[in-house]
Amino acid sequence: MLDIHMFSSATKVKGQGVGSAYMELVRLLKSHFKNEFKISVNQFGRADISHYHTIDPRFFLSTFSRRRGRKIGYVHFLPETLEGSLTIPQPFKSIFYHYVIAFYRRMDHLVVVNPSFIPKLIAYQIPANKITYIPNFVSRKEFYQKTPEEIAALRQHYQIAADKFVILGAGQIQERKGVDDFVELARRNPDIQFIWAGGFSFGKMTEGYQRYKKIVDAPPANLRFTGIVERSELVNFYNISDLFLLPSYNELFPMSVLESFACGTPVLLRDLSLYRSIIAGYYVGATDVDAMNQQIADLRQKPAALSYMQQQARAAADYYSEERLAEIWHRFYVDQAREG
Repeated sequence: MLDIHMFSSATKVKGQGVGSAYMELVRLLKSHFKNEFKISVNQFGRADISHYHTIDPRFFLSTFSRRRGRKIGYVHFLPETLEGSLTIPQPFKSIFYHYVIAFYRRMDHLVVVNPSFIPKLIAYQIPANKITYIPNFVSRKEFYQKTPEEIAALRQHYQIAADKFVILGAGQIQERKGVDDFVELARRNPDIQFIWAGGFSFGKMTEGYQRYKKIVDAPPANLRFTGIVERSELVNFYNISDLFLLPSYNELFPMSVLESFACGTPVLLRDLSLYRSIIAGYYVGATDVDAMNQQIADLRQKPAALSYMQQQARAAADYYSEERLAEIWHRFYVDQAREG
């Protein structure tokens, strides 16, 4: 039995995808491979594999122990992807960015959730043969398509008319997520109900916090900010929505997109190159706010097109299923143990 130690503090901060991805993986391993893998969390005893999900300094120090076994690092971000997310004054920003790369270099192997990160890591002098791409996934038990009757009841609960077109966005409220475009689209479409599920996970450290706080406190009449939502309720918002919109400028592999797919909700995204390599054909792309506005109008006027994107969402959910990813993770850990 492989002794795998998980190291993470991601669940201390609610409303971020890193925590969701971490919890999904731990649950998958415990449910699928309980007779093959012994999973421990934040335990510093001897291990065959130590898998680091967050870059805490105490975790970094632990990598110098021979008891750690094979050291695996999960790459959820790079220094450049933090721009537009957090306000970190100099010289602390430079020090922190240097630390991030130093942490990744301490690993025996890295896992990225998007292949677009591989050349960027190589540019940081990390060998390509030390990097593996494994996509995120979500549990069908937590995120799933509800019945029409359940959806009708939920709309009534959230005081949304049965015939109202609803567009959902999700994630932390920050510039990088394209929240400004989401607000602008709400202003341009007063007859559509817009909902943003998420809040300020890092409080006043969030880039542009004061400006976004004013928007959240006084949004357009047709825009609802829910604040940070528990996953058990988030599934409801995907189900009552006709369209999921994520206008982010910079992403890895958003858990929110996978959650939307799992609920059968069509997806509209800013057409980033990183999406084309992982979910091409499963989403509607738009380059800017004007194009997003046009896509929204087209999908509303063409029910067949919206229905087709619902089918594509379900197809994407099948491809990024827990069952398929379980096999990939099993093979990865076994191979890494042999390398150790």
